[in-house]
Amino acid sequence: MSKVMDTKNCFHCGLDIVKEAEIIFDAKTFCCNGCKTVYEIFSLNDLTCYYDFEKSPGATPQEIKGKYDFLDNENIVSKILEFQEDTTAIVSLSIPHIHCSSCIWILENLQRLQKGISSSQVNFPEKKVRIVYNSAQVSLSELVYLLSSIGYEPYISLENYETQKQNIDRSLTYKLGVAFFCFGNIMLLSFPEYFEVKEFWLDNYKPFFRWLIFALALPSFFYSASGYYVSAYKSIRSKMLNIDIPIALGIIVMFIRSLVDIVLDYGSGFFDSLTGLIFFMLLGKMFQIKTYSFLSFERDFKSYFPVAVTRINSDASEESVAVYDIQKGDRLLIRNQELIPVDGILISEKAAIDYSFVTGEAIPINKNSGDKVFAGGKQIGKVIEMEVLFSVSQSYLTQLWSNDVFQKKVAQKHKSITDSISRYFTPILLLIAFLGFGYWIFTDVNTAFNVFTAVLIVACPCALALTAPFTLGNILRITGKQQFYLKNALVIEQLAQVDTIVFDKTGTITTNKKSNILYEGKSFSEENLIQIKSVLRASNHPLSRMLYDFLPDVERLNTSNFEEITGKGIQAEVAGNFIKIGSAGFAGNSEENSVIQTSVHIQINDEYFGKYVFKNQYREGLEQLFKNLKNKYQIKVLSGDNAGEKTALEQLLPQATELVFNQKPEQKLEFIRQLQDSGKNVMMVGDGLNDAGALAQSNVGISISENVNVFSPACDAILEAGQFQKLDYFLKLSKKAMLVIKMSFGLSLLYNVVGLSFAVTGNLDPLIAAIIMPLSTITIVSFVTLMSNYYARKLIGSRKLEVGS
Repeated sequence: MSKVMDTKNCFHCGLDIVKEAEIIFDAKTFCCNGCKTVYEIFSLNDLTCYYDFEKSPGATPQEIKGKYDFLDNENIVSKILEFQEDTTAIVSLSIPHIHCSSCIWILENLQRLQKGISSSQVNFPEKKVRIVYNSAQVSLSELVYLLSSIGYEPYISLENYETQKQNIDRSLTYKLGVAFFCFGNIMLLSFPEYFEVKEFWLDNYKPFFRWLIFALALPSFFYSASGYYVSAYKSIRSKMLNIDIPIALGIIVMFIRSLVDIVLDYGSGFFDSLTGLIFFMLLGKMFQIKTYSFLSFERDFKSYFPVAVTRINSDASEESVAVYDIQKGDRLLIRNQELIPVDGILISEKAAIDYSFVTGEAIPINKNSGDKVFAGGKQIGKVIEMEVLFSVSQSYLTQLWSNDVFQKKVAQKHKSITDSISRYFTPILLLIAFLGFGYWIFTDVNTAFNVFTAVLIVACPCALALTAPFTLGNILRITGKQQFYLKNALVIEQLAQVDTIVFDKTGTITTNKKSNILYEGKSFSEENLIQIKSVLRASNHPLSRMLYDFLPDVERLNTSNFEEITGKGIQAEVAGNFIKIGSAGFAGNSEENSVIQTSVHIQINDEYFGKYVFKNQYREGLEQLFKNLKNKYQIKVLSGDNAGEKTALEQLLPQATELVFNQKPEQKLEFIRQLQDSGKNVMMVGDGLNDAGALAQSNVGISISENVNVFSPACDAILEAGQFQKLDYFLKLSKKAMLVIKMSFGLSLLYNVVGLSFAVTGNLDPLIAAIIMPLSTITIVSFVTLMSNYYARKLIGSRKLEVGS
C-alpha cells in the first residue's frame, strides 16, 4: 500500500513510477533510461518545447536493435520510398503513436535532430509523416532508428507497400454493433416495466432483471461511448470546450441517475434511453463519416483534371490522350515545361528534369538514356521520349496540386463563423442545462434529470458544423462533373468574393485549335520546314502549337541546345543550323516594331526569313460570356502580344474593358498586385504557361486546359477549354453555394432553438432527443445537397435560355 501511495509520474511518458525504480535527471523524474535518453536528445538539440504543448506526451522507446536491418537492402528500400532521384529521397511512414500537438511539433522538426533531413510534414488524420532527406547523408534505416529512439517507432509492413493495402479502422463499426446489441436487449427486458404488469414471477424477479439490464448497459457505457469521454477529457485539458463535453456529461449523469434508481429501488432507471442515446449518436457519426468518405472517393476516382499527354503510336504518329488512359509500355512525348505524369524510362539521349514540384529543389537533374524518371518532374529544354513503367496515379498529381507549398493564405470566412458559434455554443448550452435542472429540481426530480439530459443531447451543433463542408463538397462534385476542377472547397468561397476578372489573351480567350495562318517572307526549302517543325515540336506555347499543327507532316529531326525564353521565343540547333522562332526583336527583324499584328518570326543562322501572321479565332461563346459578366465584374485583358487585334477585341468585348498589350510575365504579376492593392478581389484566367506568376498572385487563379500536359500547381482551378463559356455559370453557382450555407446556418439555429424550448420545459424525453440528433444531421445534409443541386440545375437552365435568345 505504501508503494502504491508513493508513486510519481514519468516526466516524458506519464507512466507511474514506483519510488525504488525512479531515475532523476535534470530535477525531473523518469521511469526508465529510455525516457531519460529521449529527454536528453531533446535538451541537447534545444527541443524541450516539446513538453510545453502537452504534459507527458511521449512514449517509452523500445529496444529495437537489429529489427530494421532489412532497410539496408536497396531493393526493399526502393519499394518503400515514394521518390528517389540523385541524393534526394522521400518516404511516408506510418507512426501509430502520433496523438497530440507535441507529436506533430517534434516530427516536423526532425531536421534539427538529424543532419540530412530537409523537411518533414505530418498527416495527423492518417498518422503519417512524410520526410524529404538526403540519402547521401542519412539512410532510411538511420531515419527509422532515430524515430524509434524518440518514441515514434514507425509501422513498416512490406506486404502493405507491395500490395498497397490500407488498414481500415473498424472501431466505430464495432462500437455501433455493441451499442445496438445492448440497446435491443435492454428494450426487450424493459417491456414489463413499461406496461407495469402485475404478475407473481415478474414481481419476484424484478430486481434480477434490473441488475441484468444494468450489466447489459456496461459495455455500451464503457466501450461504445468511450470516444466521447476521451474527446471531452482532451478538450478540457487543452482548455477548449467542444461539443463532446455536454454529450459525455449527459451520458454520465444518466448512468449515475439510473444506478441510484436501481440501488434505492426507485425504479428501473434510464438504461434503455442511455443505450439508445449512445446507439443513435454513433449511427449519426457513422452517417457523417460515410458521407465524407463518399465525397472524397468520388473526387479521387474522377481523377480531378483533364490533363493530357502526347502518346507516340506504333506507326510513329502522335495523339493527345487523357493522362489516365496511359498504360505500361506506352511511349510518351514530353515537351518543354510539361509535367511527367508517370514513372518511366528515358529513351532520348539526354534530359534535364526539374523536380521542384516534388522536392522543392529547383535545380534541374540531368538524366541519360535508360535512366528512370519519376512522376511529378517537369521537362526543361528540348522534347524527349520516355517509356511508361506504371499506369498513372492521378491521386499523386492531385497530391502535388494540393501541396501546402502552393496553398494561398486567405481568410476562411465560413470556418470562422462555425468556429465562433461553436466557441460560445458549449458554455451557453451547459448554462441552459444547469439552469433548467435548478428550476425543475424543486418541482420534480425525474423531470429535472430528464431536462438536464435532454438539453445536453438535443442542442447538438453537429448540423451547424456540417453545413459548410457538405455544401461545398457537393458543389465540388457538381463542378467536377462539368469539367471545372477546383483545388479545394475554399476556392468556392473565394470565387463568390471576386469583383474583377483578368483574362490572358493568347491561348485563353483565343483557341489553339483554330487560326488562319499566312506566311510573309522569303520562301523556305523543304529542309528548312523540317528543321522549323522539329524546333516547334518541343514548345508548348499556344502559337508554337498552332504553327506546328499548321505546317505539313514531315520527318522529325533531333534538336540540341533547345531554349525557350519566356516572352520572346524559342531557339535550337538542328541539322547544323541555328534557328530562332519568336517575336520580331528576338528573330532579328527591327523594322517590324511599328506593324501591328500577331505574328511569329523566323531566323535561320542569323538570317531573317519572314513571319507567320495569325488571325486568331476566339473561343466559342466569348461575346455572350463577356456580356453576362460585364454588369457584375470589372473585366480586363492582358496580352504578351502587340496591339494588332485591339480593334477586333474592342468590337467583341464590352465597352470600358481595359486592354493591355506587350506584357511580360513579371508585368502581368505586377498588374494583378496593383489591382489587389487598390482593394480589388481578382480572378486571373490564363493558360498556365506565361501566366504562372499572375495565377499565383491572384485571389483565384484558373488555368485553361486545352490538350497539353502543362501543369501549374499555383492555380486554384483547372477549366477544360470546351467549358470556357460556362465561366459565368460557375461564378453564379459559387454565390448560390454561400447562400445555401447561410440558409442552412439559419435552419440549424432554428432547430436548436425549438429543440431547447421543448427540452427545458420538460416535454422532451432524452431518448427522443437522441433520435432527433442524428435526424437533424441527416436533415441538414439533405437540405444542402438538394438546394445546391437545385441551384445548379436552375442556373444551367437560365443559362440555356440566355444562349438561345
